[in-house]
Amino acid sequence: MSMMEEFKHFAMRGNVVDLAVGVVIGGAFGKIVSSVVADVIMPPIGLLMGGVTFSDLKFVLKDGIGEIPPVTLNYGSFVQTCIDFIIIAFAIFMLVKAMNSMKKAEVAAPPPAQEVLLAEIRDLLKSR
Repeated sequence: MSMMEEFKHFAMRGNVVDLAVGVVIGGAFGKIVSSVVADVIMPPIGLLMGGVTFSDLKFVLKDGIGEIPPVTLNYGSFVQTCIDFIIIAFAIFMLVKAMNSMKKAEVAAPPPAQEVLLAEIRDLLKSR
């Protein structure tokens, strides 16, 4: 098998394609959550804290001189990113929890009537 055929076989397997779709959807979901946090959640919190914009919160470590910008520690952006992470983690937790409950529902389903009858016949044959 040539290198190109081998690569084509690898790239077209279901797992690789599923992973690619998951990464693209995950990236889009991350952008949505970042927008929700930055544009919907943080402004009211900032308003409650006296009109503070979280992305503007920073410590100036060294003042800028002339055209050299100041050196800052941007802890407001860090707080906003942490809130993004918490929301994404919670959404993923809820998704996994829903998937696990669906799997449990599948496992808990009663066996078909044919299997029950076959099990009864097997048990009767064992008892003889």
